[in-house]
Amino acid sequence: MILGIDTSLGTAVAVVDRDGAVRADRASENPLGHAEAISTLLVDALTDAARGPIGQTGAAEEVALTHVAAGMGPGPFTGLRVGIAAARAFALGRGIPVVAVPSHDAAALGALLSAALADPFGDPPRFAVVTDARRREFAYSVYDGLDDDGIPVRAAGPALAPRAEIDDVLAGIAGERLDVTAIPAAMVATLAARALAAGRELTGPEPLYLRAPDVTLPAAPKRVGA
Repeated sequence: MILGIDTSLGTAVAVVDRDGAVRADRASENPLGHAEAISTLLVDALTDAARGPIGQTGAAEEVALTHVAAGMGPGPFTGLRVGIAAARAFALGRGIPVVAVPSHDAAALGALLSAALADPFGDPPRFAVVTDARRREFAYSVYDGLDDDGIPVRAAGPALAPRAEIDDVLAGIAGERLDVTAIPAAMVATLAARALAAGRELTGPEPLYLRAPDVTLPAAPKRVGA
């Protein structure tokens, strides 16, 4: 089983079997308070997962986690760090690896799976996942369906655009705009499972901030001659 954690927008935690069955899915859509919410959501998700896949009421069993999937953003600095730190600390405590997942890719996977359920024979159009990056900016990534491994094909992004200009930016590269207000942790874990099955790395270990942090190291003091 894979534990998925994402705090790029709200705070979300899920547990998913390697075959895609969702065992637990807990979330807080509050864009703040990640540190206050994450521990409770972790406890609740692991408790739910012990009862079997969602919709079943079997006897509680041990939750045997093999990986932790961490949503790497894009997202605001502080919130994103909370989820990544929680994922790494949890994985360290269990002695299991962390799988880094771009949060926009997880949102795209959810949208593409929903579209496939609605129209199994349809050809999904190119679309852009758009999220609030604050400071009067949006973050966006553009997608062209799923590849042979069932992983969203990212055609552009992640990148930033001013709120007033986002539609003009997308006009030339995306067919539809999908505004996302929450990243489903179940899709973070599911995407991690697909990447593991395909032997692929979706992104590196560094968070996808898209902008420089506000706090920088001070310059070295000037040397004063004798």
